Amino acid sequence: MANHPAFHYPDIGVLGEDLVARWLQSSGWEILHRRWRCPWGELDLVAKLDVRERDKGDKEDKGDKGDTIAHHPFPTPNSRLPTPLLAFIEVKTRKQNNWDAGGLLAITPQKQIRLWQAAEYFLSVSPNLATYQCRFDVALVQHRKLSLARLRQASPTLDISPDLSSLSVQLGQAVIVAGYQLVLQEYLSAAFD
Repeated sequence: MANHPAFHYPDIGVLGEDLVARWLQSSGWEILHRRWRCPWGELDLVAKLDVRERDKGDKEDKGDKGDTIAHHPFPTPNSRLPTPLLAFIEVKTRKQNNWDAGGLLAITPQKQIRLWQAAEYFLSVSPNLATYQCRFDVALVQHRKLSLARLRQASPTLDISPDLSSLSVQLGQAVIVAGYQLVLQEYLSAAFD
Protein backbone atom coordinates (compact mmCIF):
# COMPACT_ATOMS: atom_id res chain seq x y z
CA MET A 1 0.00 0.00 0.00
CA ALA A 2 1.37 3.39 -0.96
CA ASN A 3 1.72 6.20 1.51
CA HIS A 4 -0.68 8.72 0.07
CA PRO A 5 -0.89 12.25 1.43
CA ALA A 6 -3.74 12.95 3.84
CA PHE A 7 -5.76 14.82 1.19
CA HIS A 8 -5.90 11.61 -0.91
CA TYR A 9 -8.31 9.96 1.55
CA PRO A 10 -11.92 11.16 1.68
CA ASP A 11 -13.38 12.57 4.89
CA ILE A 12 -15.70 9.73 5.91
CA GLY A 13 -17.87 12.14 7.91
CA VAL A 14 -18.47 14.24 4.79
CA LEU A 15 -19.31 11.10 2.80
CA GLY A 16 -21.87 10.14 5.45
CA GLU A 17 -23.42 13.60 5.35
CA ASP A 18 -23.51 13.50 1.55
CA LEU A 19 -25.27 10.12 1.67
CA VAL A 20 -27.94 11.42 4.05
CA ALA A 21 -28.36 14.62 2.01
CA ARG A 22 -28.86 12.57 -1.16
CA TRP A 23 -31.46 10.38 0.58
CA LEU A 24 -33.32 13.41 1.90
CA GLN A 25 -33.31 15.07 -1.53
CA SER A 26 -34.70 11.94 -3.14
CA SER A 27 -37.46 12.07 -0.51
CA GLY A 28 -38.49 15.61 -1.43
CA TRP A 29 -36.37 17.64 0.99
CA GLU A 30 -34.31 20.66 0.01
CA ILE A 31 -30.87 20.89 1.60
CA LEU A 32 -30.39 24.50 2.71
CA HIS A 33 -26.98 24.14 4.38
CA ARG A 34 -24.25 21.58 4.97
CA ARG A 35 -21.88 21.95 7.88
CA TRP A 36 -23.37 25.30 8.92
CA ARG A 37 -21.16 26.82 11.62
CA CYS A 38 -21.74 29.38 14.33
CA PRO A 39 -20.26 30.20 17.75
CA TRP A 40 -22.29 27.37 19.31
CA GLY A 41 -21.06 24.65 16.98
CA GLU A 42 -21.99 23.03 13.71
CA LEU A 43 -25.24 21.83 12.18
CA ASP A 44 -24.38 18.94 9.85
CA LEU A 45 -27.42 19.42 7.61
CA VAL A 46 -30.27 21.91 7.56
CA ALA A 47 -33.14 20.79 5.33
CA LYS A 48 -36.64 21.97 4.59
CA LEU A 49 -39.74 20.22 3.36
CA ASP A 50 -42.44 22.54 2.07
CA VAL A 51 -45.34 20.32 1.09
CA ARG A 52 -47.56 23.33 0.36
CA GLU A 53 -45.43 24.42 -2.60
CA ARG A 54 -44.77 20.93 -3.90
CA ASP A 55 -48.39 19.79 -3.72
CA LYS A 56 -50.26 22.87 -4.98
CA GLY A 57 -53.36 21.65 -6.72
CA ASP A 58 -52.92 18.10 -5.43
CA LYS A 59 -56.29 16.60 -4.49
CA GLU A 60 -55.26 13.36 -2.75
CA ASP A 61 -57.24 12.11 0.26
CA LYS A 62 -56.04 13.43 3.58
CA GLY A 63 -57.44 10.58 5.68
CA ASP A 64 -60.78 9.72 7.25
CA LYS A 65 -61.24 13.07 9.00
CA GLY A 66 -59.41 15.29 6.54
CA ASP A 67 -56.59 15.75 9.03
CA THR A 68 -53.06 16.38 7.95
CA ILE A 69 -50.15 14.40 9.30
CA ALA A 70 -48.12 16.70 11.52
CA HIS A 71 -45.31 14.24 12.19
CA HIS A 72 -44.07 11.36 10.13
CA PRO A 73 -41.40 8.80 10.95
CA PHE A 74 -39.43 9.26 7.73
CA PRO A 75 -39.22 12.19 5.34
CA THR A 76 -41.42 11.05 2.49
CA PRO A 77 -42.76 12.96 -0.49
CA ASN A 78 -46.37 11.94 0.24
CA SER A 79 -46.49 13.14 3.86
CA ARG A 80 -48.82 16.01 4.70
CA LEU A 81 -47.67 18.79 6.97
CA PRO A 82 -49.72 21.80 8.09
CA THR A 83 -46.73 24.12 7.72
CA PRO A 84 -43.33 23.84 6.11
CA LEU A 85 -40.88 21.75 8.11
CA LEU A 86 -37.28 22.57 8.93
CA ALA A 87 -35.01 19.75 10.11
CA PHE A 88 -31.64 20.11 11.79
CA ILE A 89 -29.93 16.80 11.08
CA GLU A 90 -27.02 15.44 13.08
CA VAL A 91 -25.20 12.77 11.06
CA LYS A 92 -23.06 10.16 12.79
CA THR A 93 -20.87 7.99 10.54
CA ARG A 94 -19.31 5.01 12.27
CA LYS A 95 -17.71 1.64 11.59
CA GLN A 96 -19.80 -1.46 12.20
CA ASN A 97 -19.92 -2.69 15.83
CA ASN A 98 -18.44 0.48 17.26
CA TRP A 99 -18.53 1.43 20.93
CA ASP A 100 -21.22 4.12 20.78
CA ALA A 101 -24.18 2.32 19.17
CA GLY A 102 -23.55 3.65 15.68
CA GLY A 103 -23.05 7.18 17.00
CA LEU A 104 -26.31 7.36 18.93
CA LEU A 105 -24.57 7.52 22.32
CA ALA A 106 -22.59 10.53 21.09
CA ILE A 107 -25.82 12.58 21.14
CA THR A 108 -25.42 13.39 24.82
CA PRO A 109 -27.57 15.93 26.68
CA GLN A 110 -24.68 18.41 26.33
CA LYS A 111 -24.54 17.80 22.57
CA GLN A 112 -28.31 18.30 22.35
CA ILE A 113 -27.99 21.65 24.13
CA ARG A 114 -25.28 22.78 21.69
CA LEU A 115 -27.45 21.71 18.74
CA TRP A 116 -30.40 23.65 20.21
CA GLN A 117 -28.24 26.74 20.62
CA ALA A 118 -26.88 26.44 17.08
CA ALA A 119 -30.41 26.00 15.72
CA GLU A 120 -31.65 29.06 17.63
CA TYR A 121 -28.74 31.06 16.26
CA PHE A 122 -29.48 29.77 12.75
CA LEU A 123 -33.11 30.90 13.04
CA SER A 124 -32.02 34.30 14.39
CA VAL A 125 -29.94 34.92 11.25
CA SER A 126 -32.57 33.35 8.96
CA PRO A 127 -35.80 35.09 10.01
CA ASN A 128 -37.53 34.00 6.79
CA LEU A 129 -37.50 30.44 8.21
CA ALA A 130 -38.68 31.37 11.72
CA THR A 131 -42.30 30.34 11.05
CA TYR A 132 -41.32 26.82 9.99
CA GLN A 133 -42.07 23.90 12.26
CA CYS A 134 -38.66 22.66 13.47
CA ARG A 135 -37.29 19.34 14.61
CA PHE A 136 -33.98 17.63 15.34
CA ASP A 137 -33.25 14.44 13.41
CA VAL A 138 -30.37 12.00 13.78
CA ALA A 139 -29.00 9.91 10.92
CA LEU A 140 -26.77 6.92 11.64
CA VAL A 141 -24.49 5.89 8.79
CA GLN A 142 -22.35 2.77 8.88
CA HIS A 143 -19.17 2.56 6.81
CA ARG A 144 -16.62 -0.04 5.83
CA LYS A 145 -13.42 0.46 3.83
CA LEU A 146 -13.34 -1.96 0.92
CA SER A 147 -10.25 -3.72 -0.37
CA LEU A 148 -9.17 -3.12 -3.95
CA ALA A 149 -10.20 -6.68 -4.91
CA ARG A 150 -13.66 -6.20 -3.39
CA LEU A 151 -14.02 -2.85 -5.15
CA ARG A 152 -13.19 -4.40 -8.51
CA GLN A 153 -15.65 -7.21 -7.85
CA ALA A 154 -18.40 -4.73 -6.97
CA SER A 155 -17.63 -2.32 -9.80
CA PRO A 156 -15.46 -3.38 -12.73
CA THR A 157 -15.11 0.24 -13.88
CA LEU A 158 -13.76 1.14 -10.42
CA ASP A 159 -15.11 4.69 -10.13
CA ILE A 160 -13.99 5.73 -6.66
CA SER A 161 -15.05 9.35 -6.89
CA PRO A 162 -16.99 10.69 -3.91
CA ASP A 163 -19.90 11.83 -6.12
CA LEU A 164 -23.25 10.54 -4.84
CA SER A 165 -25.49 12.53 -7.18
CA SER A 166 -26.19 9.62 -9.51
CA LEU A 167 -26.72 7.03 -6.77
CA SER A 168 -30.06 5.80 -5.51
CA VAL A 169 -29.89 5.85 -1.72
CA GLN A 170 -32.28 3.68 0.26
CA LEU A 171 -32.53 3.23 4.01
CA GLY A 172 -30.63 0.08 5.01
CA GLN A 173 -29.10 -0.58 1.58
CA ALA A 174 -25.38 -0.31 0.91
CA VAL A 175 -23.83 1.97 -1.69
CA ILE A 176 -20.20 2.00 -2.70
CA VAL A 177 -18.52 5.37 -3.00
CA ALA A 178 -14.89 6.49 -2.85
CA GLY A 179 -13.70 3.05 -1.79
CA TYR A 180 -16.20 2.70 1.05
CA GLN A 181 -19.40 0.79 1.54
CA LEU A 182 -21.87 3.15 3.20
CA VAL A 183 -25.26 2.28 4.66
CA LEU A 184 -27.84 4.73 6.00
CA GLN A 185 -28.59 2.41 8.90
CA GLU A 186 -31.18 4.44 10.76
CA TYR A 187 -32.94 7.79 10.47
CA LEU A 188 -34.54 9.09 13.66
CA SER A 189 -36.90 11.97 12.98
CA ALA A 190 -37.68 14.21 15.95
CA ALA A 191 -34.96 12.34 17.84
CA PHE A 192 -35.01 14.80 20.74
CA ASP A 193 -36.85 17.94 21.85
